[in-house]
Amino acid sequence: MDELDAPLSTRLPPRDAALLATELEVETVRDLLWHLPRRYVERGQLSSLRELQPGESVTVVAEVASVSAPRMMRARKGALLSATVGDGRDVVALTFFAAHPGQLNRHVAELVVGRRVLVSGKVEVFNGALQLARPDYQPLDDGSDAAELADRPTPLYPATGKAPSWKIAKAVSTVLDTTSEIADVLPADVVRREGLLSPLDALRAVHEPRTKADVGAGQRRMRYEEAFVLQTALAQRRASVAGERAVARPPRGDGLLAAFDARLPFELTDGQRAVGEEIAADLAREHPMQRLLQGDVGSGKTLVALRAMLAVVDAGGQAALLAPTEVLAAQHLRSITAVLGDLALGGLLGGADLATRVVLLTGSMGAAARREALLAAAGGEAGIVVGTHALLQEHVQFAELGLVVVDEQHRFGVEQRDALRGKASSVPHLLVMTATPIPRTVAMTVFGDLETSVLRDMPPGRAAVTTVAVPMDKPAWVDRVWRRVAEEAALGRQTYVVCARIEAGDAAEAGEDGGEAPPPEPGPGGKEKRRPAAAVSDVVAQVRAHPATAGLRTEVLHGRLVPAEKDDVMRRFAAGEVDVLVATTVVEVGVDVPNASVMVVVDADRFGISQLHQLRGRIGRGGLPGTCLLMTEVGPGGPAGQRIQALVDTTDGFELARTDLEQRREGDVLGAAQSGRRSSLKLLGVLADADVIAAARRDATHLVADDPHLAGHTALAAAVADRVTGETERFLERA
Repeated sequence: MDELDAPLSTRLPPRDAALLATELEVETVRDLLWHLPRRYVERGQLSSLRELQPGESVTVVAEVASVSAPRMMRARKGALLSATVGDGRDVVALTFFAAHPGQLNRHVAELVVGRRVLVSGKVEVFNGALQLARPDYQPLDDGSDAAELADRPTPLYPATGKAPSWKIAKAVSTVLDTTSEIADVLPADVVRREGLLSPLDALRAVHEPRTKADVGAGQRRMRYEEAFVLQTALAQRRASVAGERAVARPPRGDGLLAAFDARLPFELTDGQRAVGEEIAADLAREHPMQRLLQGDVGSGKTLVALRAMLAVVDAGGQAALLAPTEVLAAQHLRSITAVLGDLALGGLLGGADLATRVVLLTGSMGAAARREALLAAAGGEAGIVVGTHALLQEHVQFAELGLVVVDEQHRFGVEQRDALRGKASSVPHLLVMTATPIPRTVAMTVFGDLETSVLRDMPPGRAAVTTVAVPMDKPAWVDRVWRRVAEEAALGRQTYVVCARIEAGDAAEAGEDGGEAPPPEPGPGGKEKRRPAAAVSDVVAQVRAHPATAGLRTEVLHGRLVPAEKDDVMRRFAAGEVDVLVATTVVEVGVDVPNASVMVVVDADRFGISQLHQLRGRIGRGGLPGTCLLMTEVGPGGPAGQRIQALVDTTDGFELARTDLEQRREGDVLGAAQSGRRSSLKLLGVLADADVIAAARRDATHLVADDPHLAGHTALAAAVADRVTGETERFLERA
């Protein structure tokens, strides 16, 4: 067994090892050494107490401002000692309890006014003032070595009340002192060329730095290692795919695609044409295409994908389009059959000579319809099969699957992509799409096994959308929202109203069909629970009761409706027979109703940036100017307020994606919350460390080209197996 995988109880006293395991889920030597400091402070530098937020556990450097004499409490048994620590501007209270005053004398001796201390505790509000509950502290030495210590960075670790930062530091020091060597996962030539520290020296530099330069050198080594391990895994995936054979699907000049293009009532954008040429070149090769198509909401990705599917059908193959929800799958079926017309009626009365069949396959279809779709796919009559996760089931077969298109890629994992590809007799081509724009470094990190195409220009006909934040605590503003909805209806236009929950008793979910809301933020003072997010059932009652909207045709749409009901509601909304659609985020993607001009999001602060941008993209699609009203109870400060303001300030999806990623932990970006703590990124920032990622990608690609199975790099192979999982390669949304 690698000594890094040894239980902590072999290096630390059993009580200390048990505490770290219970409080921090740190159980092995590796876990502890890679439990990295969250930040560093200089012992002569005080923390800003004004930045403390109720509810968070913190460790701060502060100066003792006052200490009371120990006294017995009147209201209950025991003794009390009160103290305050400050940063020269603000103070925070500390309170200590004991059975009798004598047990508090140690605190009196150590908490000398003017002395600097490291204090750890949970921030609470008591009698209107901040205090640290159940505080623990460590005096900062002020003896003869004070000058040296003042400039020495002090690491502050992610900690708990029972396992404060300095106890973690002591445990780390003990383990480092008993560790003599760590196998290097990086090739020696890379370490030399990049001027990197050894693994053990890097860990000492980040855990026990003497200078800021030590911290920088240690973190630089660890960032590069993180990038290199991940890029090695992705290089192996690329190499594996490059070695596979696919059926070439070269374009035909007189086939289904040509007939479709001839009927298009508009010109393709320059971006659609360029990406189409990239895809056509990929399909014509005997190696499987592995391409990510990303673009902003409404940029025409589905049209590009449809043209690719038609090209594959022309070449004798079939295409499968995988969508994350039944609503989106049904929408794809409607839009594809509508735009193809008689070209989608292959084998049916009225079908064109070149026509193919387009069928839908979902988990909730009736037995007869499901059997017909399965037979059409297995027999080859259906050139295009649109479906949900039902396409992944074992009994679903294709006659000649040549192309897999995955819509809203962040809703699916690598394993699900591969499960559908595995249904082909030969390796099919793969096109994955996302309307959540991804910065280049994220695409290079998370989708490093795919080539990337980007649609940046918008087709003609997209109208401007104005976004306004509506404070829910101002009744006049809320009243104006519903009156604006009524005004649009009077003009013959339609409105979406989106809520985070279906029924009042449900947990806030912001999308029962795969979306996810940010974690709730504490109310004022850190203790008050926020009211539950508004539910569809509540909001539809409000709309039907409000004087301005009472007479409007209002319907609901959510994931608990049976498929026939969902399809009927969407059909009537698309036909203009419904004025207001109150829904959950089932309308987040793919829903295209050109007459919809208003999007109202209730409790918008419960949603992420990506979801809000997607929802906003449902309007302004038919040339009508759109209005997006984000109803929120959160002010401009804090993460939720910043999300809302970002939507108000810009409609650029790429800029919003960057803002979104800057707000979230890097580990969340790579799905670490699902894959476990070992595979999360500790230091590497996919936005900030673009150069590191690019260099690691280059080096990893060269190494894998020479040694595809890492036979000569056993430590690297072990690191890839340990740290990189399918979840790590999954992108997000978690927005």
